[in-house]
Amino acid sequence: MAQVSAEVALGAGGVILFGNTAPTDLRDQLKALTDQARGGIAPLVMTDEEGGAVQRMANLVGSIPSARTMAATLTRQQVRRLAHRAGTRMHDAGVSMDLAPVLDLDDGVGPNATNPDGTRSFSLRATTTTRYGLAFARGLRDAGVLPVVKHFPGLGQATANTDVAPATTQPWAVLQKHGLLPFTAAVTAGMPAVMTANASIPGLTSLPASLSRLATQQVLRRQLAFHGLVITDSLSAKAISAAGFHVPRASVRALTVGADMVLFGAAPDRLADLNHRVVRAIVDAVRSGALPRTRLQRAVVHVLRAKHVTLCPSR
Repeated sequence: MAQVSAEVALGAGGVILFGNTAPTDLRDQLKALTDQARGGIAPLVMTDEEGGAVQRMANLVGSIPSARTMAATLTRQQVRRLAHRAGTRMHDAGVSMDLAPVLDLDDGVGPNATNPDGTRSFSLRATTTTRYGLAFARGLRDAGVLPVVKHFPGLGQATANTDVAPATTQPWAVLQKHGLLPFTAAVTAGMPAVMTANASIPGLTSLPASLSRLATQQVLRRQLAFHGLVITDSLSAKAISAAGFHVPRASVRALTVGADMVLFGAAPDRLADLNHRVVRAIVDAVRSGALPRTRLQRAVVHVLRAKHVTLCPSR
């Protein structure tokens, strides 16, 4: 916690909680952490509380069925109430963002190294995933927790788990008719945040979507007209390094093509060094003109809006 606290004091925009059991004094720890925030602007405190195989703090918020089980056994109203109950407990513990729900279409046996979604997906059917995914997201919002729909533009049935290997999604011609639909619906419904995938998209881009101008800027920002917060999947993933990008370079690239926040991880003894190298890379890119200052300013606006920071105080 000491290493993280130091980075928050220097201005880190967010922290992510991993593990599968939360400390009972999490609220106090997070308050002490966010009290260190530079300028009084607290970091987004995020975690992956999806349900099923991906739960970080079930001991505090209660067990949540997998997305697949929710869609098969519950009504949408029940899912919304379940997410609201979990979100309320997350909010009470000091967590402000949930990296959920998964809107990918999948019916595989994962999650595992070859199938990143599996039971994390509500369904292989776009209509089912849309209805149940949005119900889950709305329950979180009702509780004051920011939902993040993922993994744009659709990671379902990908060739591998991008955390451990390069991967490709379904072909773009297929995604447009199926996997993209829940994300289109989420944007139309006013969902506040989207996470981009680290898989490449045959027929659209050979780069991971998180680093692709076509995926992030052209499709998400322009075609779907999404003006909310865009956050990358972890830029520490094997799929990113396999594409020839270390974390600082990937961070600059992601911001340049339309992301607002970059997500990455490091061991505690390497966190400060990596974070500082990322910041230096961004500053150098702005100074050189490789990263337009206006793009960075828009990213900051999107982050501050997600944090409910008033940008233009009324007089």
